[in-house]
Amino acid sequence: MSNVSPKLHNAMWPGLVGKGTDEGQEPPISLEKMLDLTAGAEVNGQKFEGIDYFLFLPHTNPEAGDDELKQIADLIAGKGFSVGSLVAPVWPGTVGDSAMGTDEQQEKFLSAVKMACRIAKVFNEHGVRKYGVIRIDSAEFGVEKWRENPGTNTARIVDTFKKAAQIAADHGERLAAEGEICWAGMHSWKDMLDVLEGVGMPESLGFQADLAHTYLYTLGYNAPEHALIKQGYSDEEFWAAYEQMTDKLRPWTIDFHVAQNDGEVHGAGSHDKTGKHCPADDPNGKLDITRCAGYWLKDFESRGIKHICWDGCMFPNATLENPATWNTILDAMIKVRDAHGK
Repeated sequence: MSNVSPKLHNAMWPGLVGKGTDEGQEPPISLEKMLDLTAGAEVNGQKFEGIDYFLFLPHTNPEAGDDELKQIADLIAGKGFSVGSLVAPVWPGTVGDSAMGTDEQQEKFLSAVKMACRIAKVFNEHGVRKYGVIRIDSAEFGVEKWRENPGTNTARIVDTFKKAAQIAADHGERLAAEGEICWAGMHSWKDMLDVLEGVGMPESLGFQADLAHTYLYTLGYNAPEHALIKQGYSDEEFWAAYEQMTDKLRPWTIDFHVAQNDGEVHGAGSHDKTGKHCPADDPNGKLDITRCAGYWLKDFESRGIKHICWDGCMFPNATLENPATWNTILDAMIKVRDAHGK
């Protein structure tokens, strides 16, 4: 019998992140279209069971009233989905601003977390959401400014995250900080660990691990001093390094993204270059998805993980709109759950 936990979710933000109206950008894909593409996927009778959701336009107005949010919840539930983790609009140009910035910028960051908690409450009370976290990051693009004074800048991020974690706790929510090489203070496994330990509120703020992004942690892409392997590594070297990284970050991991990476970086629009997400069957993919997932999912239930999510951030629209893409992804998700779930 196949495992039934954790639940299998698809992310809605690949229809938004990196999309837009600037030169060279593709247009956003609507929430309705993303839901339909997700609902259309099926492998041996198994379908996606839920979605993870980005709380910003054009999918969602974070200032929407309760009635509008309930209509969105009805739309999602009507497709047979639960809502899991939510992405707070913490970045400049959305609601928030840099967690490393001035008092005014910090307040904007915290206001985005408050908005996310309010929306989470509406979804929870509706019944469409019964589990999941609220995702944040430092919202400071690139690491150049951080490097001017790493100690002071990390302390500022820690201060912002502590305040955000308290807001989440007051709303009965947990925050997960997604480690990516493009976010200042979160751009290496060691710097990410310093932030998590600096906040020191594991019941309210943990780590969101993404297979594509954390692969570049092992290579020290934006922090060579923290590299665990070098290009041209052997299989033995890779798995030793991977275990070393995951042993450090897994105890903090409360949200998990299944993904593939080809060892390159990629960016679009205002989103700085970060780990490149690839199709699950990309011939250039560097990761054994199922085996890598196992390192993060050890004892997943003890950390409150009830679902896993596929992240295809910045896939081209032609890839996103191809139904075969989602069947391949769902198949990879099922293999992860069968190998490491319950």
